[in-house]
Amino acid sequence: MKQMMMVATSLFLIATLNVNSLFAQQGPIHSPALGIVDGVFLPANIPTKRFINYESVREADVVWSKRVWSFIDLRQKINHPLYYPLDDISYSGVWTKNSTRWSLWTIIRMHIMNGDLTMFSPYNPALMGFGGWDGDQLKYPVKPQPGLNYFTDSVFREQANYYLGQVGPPSTTAKVIEDINDPMFGEVMTRVNELGQTEIVYEDPDTTWFTSEDIVQYRIKEDWFFDKERSVMDRRIIAIAPVRYTKEVINGQEQITGMEEMFWLYFPHCRYVFNNYFAYNSKNDAQWMSFDDLFWKRKFHATVYKESNTYDRDISAYRFGLDAIHEAETIKEEIRTIEHDVWSF
Repeated sequence: MKQMMMVATSLFLIATLNVNSLFAQQGPIHSPALGIVDGVFLPANIPTKRFINYESVREADVVWSKRVWSFIDLRQKINHPLYYPLDDISYSGVWTKNSTRWSLWTIIRMHIMNGDLTMFSPYNPALMGFGGWDGDQLKYPVKPQPGLNYFTDSVFREQANYYLGQVGPPSTTAKVIEDINDPMFGEVMTRVNELGQTEIVYEDPDTTWFTSEDIVQYRIKEDWFFDKERSVMDRRIIAIAPVRYTKEVINGQEQITGMEEMFWLYFPHCRYVFNNYFAYNSKNDAQWMSFDDLFWKRKFHATVYKESNTYDRDISAYRFGLDAIHEAETIKEEIRTIEHDVWSF
């Protein structure tokens, strides 16, 4: 009798843990209807797996280090798991996503809106881009108030719109009072500004939201270092930034004029989010990894565009075209040589 009670209790605990793990899942799992599993099994490993911390590193154990900036070109086939599947904004304004797996931009955008990830502006937001370009220094966080998110914090929503989409020109259409219980129903809405003046309230400007298709690169800032305690050459990504094309209408046609870093994210914070989302494996559908695994295992191709140097300049400042590509490979080879020389004595 006692053994039967123990077995029953164990089964109950297992069932409870399974239910809790399903409710705790972060990533998308395709389930068309109640009781339907789209496949042989329910792929619950990645959405519920535990986060693994980096190995602790002491300053005294780092005998050599080099800071490197690279870009991940999403046009390259090896980097397509970061780019696809593409999300979209429907004509009705609904954000449509794949039900099984998301692109990296879809994950980033959703968790910024939910308040899980903090954007860092590449320039001082108070100067609206007219001040100095601080880039990856992570100096200016753009985040909602504690306990709020994009949908509940109006100030954060207004700020985030400039990073998550392209805000159009100010609207010339005045808002109208729509509350039928208001004695001013149907009349133009007004408000009192900071100077005590009455002004007309206009409709919000149209915003073109950036989707996965607009993201052409991810730039990463990382440190390469040799840890004598573990006797390994290791690397840690410090920050990551989505990059899009900048476009202008020239002679009536929209043309690409350059690239722009949209914002930076502190990568150790991103790992908590990336850890529970599927990254596509073209070789085996039964062995999909998480996006955190993809970055940790370096399952992507990145091209160096800057290393720490005396002049704090990019490779593009002194090399062009194929010469810039050769310079990037030279930097990588120098790092490999340092690791090789450590073991050659």
